[in-house]
Amino acid sequence: STETTWERPSSVPGTPKSPLVNSPSVLTVNGYYISGTPVHQLDSGHMSLRKASGDPQTPGSPAAPRRQSKESSLTINCVTFPHPDIMPEQQLLKPSEWSYCDYFWADKKDSQGNNTVSGFEILLQKQLKGKQMQKEMAEFVRERIKIEEEYAKNLSKLSQNSLAAQEEGTLGEAWAQLKKSLADEAEVHLKFSSKLQSEVEKPLLNFRENFKKDMKKCDHHIADLRKQLASRYAAVEKARKALTERQKDLEMKTQQLEVKLSNKTEEEIKKARRKSTQAGDDLMRCVDLYNQAQSKWFEEMVTTTLELERLEVERVEMIRQHLCQYTQLRHETDMFNQSTVELVDQLLRKVDPAKDRELWVKEHKTGDIRPVDMEI
Repeated sequence: STETTWERPSSVPGTPKSPLVNSPSVLTVNGYYISGTPVHQLDSGHMSLRKASGDPQTPGSPAAPRRQSKESSLTINCVTFPHPDIMPEQQLLKPSEWSYCDYFWADKKDSQGNNTVSGFEILLQKQLKGKQMQKEMAEFVRERIKIEEEYAKNLSKLSQNSLAAQEEGTLGEAWAQLKKSLADEAEVHLKFSSKLQSEVEKPLLNFRENFKKDMKKCDHHIADLRKQLASRYAAVEKARKALTERQKDLEMKTQQLEVKLSNKTEEEIKKARRKSTQAGDDLMRCVDLYNQAQSKWFEEMVTTTLELERLEVERVEMIRQHLCQYTQLRHETDMFNQSTVELVDQLLRKVDPAKDRELWVKEHKTGDIRPVDMEI
């Protein structure tokens, strides 16, 4: 039989150029499928492609590669995997971390338990959900901007109110400054809302603007590879059945000739043998094509999952940075707001009732002669 093997990449960890052994396994002529194990009986959603060693919550370490045999592989949805009972430890691309590229090869049942979702589709849904969360965060900031703008508008309007405008003296000065501080505070909040829009909301909306379009292209590419893989697998099954029939026909004719129950000539036996040999060659060719398709799918899955992982890290870091910018602007707003009332505090500390009374009396006095007692 022929068998395709993959070597562990020797480049920088996490950026493989070629697939690994056992993830998934190759399909061999004499061992590409375990008979009597229907696909629907395999709980692929919860099946681990490697045996847990020790702590199941810790990513596995690489194990020595093994060649696939008839007893060491199983097939799930037209993809061959190492049998978990045979392979004590699955070899991982990034054994030191929980990377996308190691844990999403099998399919998983949906929430209703009726249909299955591919591992790649789960990752894609994760990315689309992250994009939606990013959009909702931008909407949240937009609402905060509206509140700030409305608040600034109301503060400015209140600062122009004429209530208590007739207050005099040092208290009147403090009161006038307090009203002016509202106008200054309104300006601070207006600037805060403007910076929120330019430095937080807009970047959140613009980041990876074509993300959904790019993900659709990626999804279609992987889906096409899976369809090709399924087609190649069907061809292998067809070729296997053809070979079985040719072998049975050859065996039957040979037996009939040996017991002289038929007038089959030696030429007919040779013809049946040639057909059997041709069927075997066709099977090997189909297996080789299947292995090539599976290898291509594997490489694209590794490359794409690592890219999705990179994009997710980039998304989280981008949001973190802009939320930090939000808190920084918020701190600055508090600082500027505090500065608007500092002069008010200074004037309030200078309020002097005695001085106000003196000034008021001097301005409004009617006379400084006191009445005297009337004499008889």
